[in-house]
Amino acid sequence: MSVKTEDVIQFVIHESRLLDECKYEEWLNLFLDEGVYWMPLDFGQTEEKLTTSLLYEDKLLLKTRVLRYANERTYSQIPKSRCQHLLQVPTVDFMDAKANDFRVYTPFHYVEHRGDETQNFDGWMRHALKIKEGELKIKQKRVDLINCDAPHHNIQLFI
Repeated sequence: MSVKTEDVIQFVIHESRLLDECKYEEWLNLFLDEGVYWMPLDFGQTEEKLTTSLLYEDKLLLKTRVLRYANERTYSQIPKSRCQHLLQVPTVDFMDAKANDFRVYTPFHYVEHRGDETQNFDGWMRHALKIKEGELKIKQKRVDLINCDAPHHNIQLFI
């Protein structure tokens, strides 16, 4: 598969749209089996495994959360949470087709709503992508909140 800059940008936009449309199983399929979703606790944090993070989930944990959202007995999701991503145009920071390594940076504003509560989050998404079986897949999605070190209510969905 020959990957163009536009393909990488459209991938990130598509990923956010799947989340906005609550298509969590389709979203989960965007991850490699070894894929990771990471939300650092500290600004500029470089270590994800040996320090505390807001979230650090491999594909198994992501799948568990997706299954929980779909369960009728997940009372914390009655009514269901909804979200919307407002993205700046993603910037492709790095593309190396031979090394199968594609990196994207996307500033965002994110709104999550459930019942009578709305939460707003701002920050930057960084995607590390690879091609597997002819499709772009997420190796790592890193979400840096501008106020990562502030107290937060439960973040119910995926930013």
